[in-house]
Amino acid sequence: MKLPEPVVLSTGLVAEISEDRWVPGALELTVDGTPQSHVNLRDPGELFFEYVRRIGHVIDLFRTPGAPISALHLGGGAFTLPRYVEATRPGSRQQVIELEPALVALVREAAPLPRRASIRVRHGDAREVLGRLPAGMRGAMDLVVVDVFAGSRTPAHVSSVEFYESIRPLLAADGVVVVNATDGAGQAFTRGQAATLASIFPTVAAIAEPQVLKGRRFGNVVLVASAEDPDLLWLPRLLAGGPHPARMLAGRELSEWMRDARPVGDAEAAPSPAPPRELFDGA
Repeated sequence: MKLPEPVVLSTGLVAEISEDRWVPGALELTVDGTPQSHVNLRDPGELFFEYVRRIGHVIDLFRTPGAPISALHLGGGAFTLPRYVEATRPGSRQQVIELEPALVALVREAAPLPRRASIRVRHGDAREVLGRLPAGMRGAMDLVVVDVFAGSRTPAHVSSVEFYESIRPLLAADGVVVVNATDGAGQAFTRGQAATLASIFPTVAAIAEPQVLKGRRFGNVVLVASAEDPDLLWLPRLLAGGPHPARMLAGRELSEWMRDARPVGDAEAAPSPAPPRELFDGA
């Protein structure tokens, strides 16, 4: 399989797609050497990265299985989750906001989207594009996935109260927001993200490998928030689906985990911490 040449993004970072030598038909997208996306073209319903599998379980459980949804993805990558939604909930209407046109072109060349899929791509900064989405999208999104990275870090301006407040009007009455946050020792950034979401949404949960939640190693924490569904009775089933080990914090446990964390506004927002240099050695 001949793959396109790496491309230089507007940030100066280099995006590259390579074959997964262990999984036939699968590709991996890296940006500046950091793995960003993994997609199995032969089976888009198979998810590889741990945090993506956790988000996939949310997609599986929060609505009637197989029923189409309306979804907005902030951050495109290799379109792993839009492909998953199409594979598991055919007929879904999806939109993707991606800053880098060169990245989208690279991915489309290496891994074209399914022709039948209703996936529209909007180019630009996620926060800026949110402010000019069509009025018809207000109150219409069943799912909003926030997975915005510049290389290996989440930019500050997509981590604040003001940013998440621009998402809430787009949600359907029982819509769900899913956020991929990365952090390490102390989990200060992710706890701040949880507190920020909790200042806007009545129900918030955090799901991750226990050692990550304890701040003993760097990793991904999936945050789930809902505006109008205070029970989210399907949440406990997320742990049963793995990957294992896993722990979910909600209610009092989440409040104790957040401890002294406070909602983060634009004035004090900072990027997520960079991962340890050795994390992706040999990746």
